[in-house]
Amino acid sequence: MSLTPSNMLPLGTNAPDFKLVNTIDDTFVSLDEAKGLNGTLILFICNHCPFVIHVNPQLSKLAKDYVSKGINCIAISSNDVDNYPQDAPYLMKQHAIENDYKFPYLYDQTQDVAKAYDAACTPDFYVFNDELKLVYRGQLDDSRPGNNLELTGKDIRDTLDSLLNKQPISKTQKPSVGCNIKWK
Repeated sequence: MSLTPSNMLPLGTNAPDFKLVNTIDDTFVSLDEAKGLNGTLILFICNHCPFVIHVNPQLSKLAKDYVSKGINCIAISSNDVDNYPQDAPYLMKQHAIENDYKFPYLYDQTQDVAKAYDAACTPDFYVFNDELKLVYRGQLDDSRPGNNLELTGKDIRDTLDSLLNKQPISKTQKPSVGCNIKWK
């Protein structure tokens, strides 16, 4: 396991477009179709990373708490499944069901989407406003596997609440850390 931080894409960046297969129902989903009315949380995750496994309970809660408020979540896995078969699309579907994902779990086979977002690790989080401009990138919260800090999603929740209440979003944003994306 290689501890890798986020690359911290510049704030204000336009969300790169994509159209990827949703492993949950085998349909293609585009950013335009899946974006939220008031904002969009895009997360790069995978099935096997211990950092993602650690945050999974909060990912499902985030979607349940914010979808009704017009914030949609979109998860993307870009890992090389030839060398990491545990991240294969059919296992992504199983993983999504087991973890009660209430959002699409997309497969980025070419890894072009991860490159467009300058994603580096799993999990890697990006929050975009209603105009698909980046307002936050970084960690979910300070909890990590083994550090005994409560998993709350505080950093993302504070950002989403500020976005919904049209308040300034903190410029203090800590990089996420996790396993590196498994590049081909």
